Amino acid sequence: MILILGGTRDAHQIATGLQAACVDFVVSLAGVTRKPVQRSYATRMGGFGGADGLAEYLGKREITGLIDATHPFAENISRSAVVGAKAAGVPLIRYVRPAWDNTGFQSVSDLDSAAAALPSGARAFLTVGGRSLDPFTNRLDVWFLFRGVDPMDNPFTHGAALVQRPPFTLDGEIALMKAHKITHLVTKNSGGALTRAKLDAAAELGIPVIMVERPVLPVVENASTVSDILRWAKAI
Repeated sequence: MILILGGTRDAHQIATGLQAACVDFVVSLAGVTRKPVQRSYATRMGGFGGADGLAEYLGKREITGLIDATHPFAENISRSAVVGAKAAGVPLIRYVRPAWDNTGFQSVSDLDSAAAALPSGARAFLTVGGRSLDPFTNRLDVWFLFRGVDPMDNPFTHGAALVQRPPFTLDGEIALMKAHKITHLVTKNSGGALTRAKLDAAAELGIPVIMVERPVLPVVENASTVSDILRWAKAI
């Protein structure tokens, strides 16, 4: 059986491909999203308790291959996957979603740097995920529009919270930024087509983009297309 560390559209596409090929697998969801999309294949919810817990699960379930198809910024689980797979002697491959070209954007290494890069008086569109807001809450001189996939209390003294799920359109993103008089876009370099429209909208409106680059992860076998992942899974 193959274990897919999922929670992304990429993981869903991989799972659908394995399902069509009649390969035995289970998808693990961390449980971060409150109402995940219903799936027609086997899933498990919740974490493993770190690398040791993952290694134990791999052994008990007789997992023959591990696919890390988590979000590019899910650093902890990706690191645990490397350690856990090695401890259990299970082959591991990581799906690496192609990053966005950061040409013309202000690239920063972390969230603290992104928060510091915003000028006083900015009206910032913040699309970094609900668990990455703390560095921005001290910027009382900035108005924030935060967008997430789950309802949550607005953590900002000045700002608003918006619940929306991708995909997003160029026209919709332009209208949103205009309506809220956005002056800056802050995002992570997640890659992918579903949320790309915000970058195109910012470019069309002349809005500066502050982009947090991806964490550096341990080097493992990887692939950047679903078809390559499926070939690997069928071969093990």
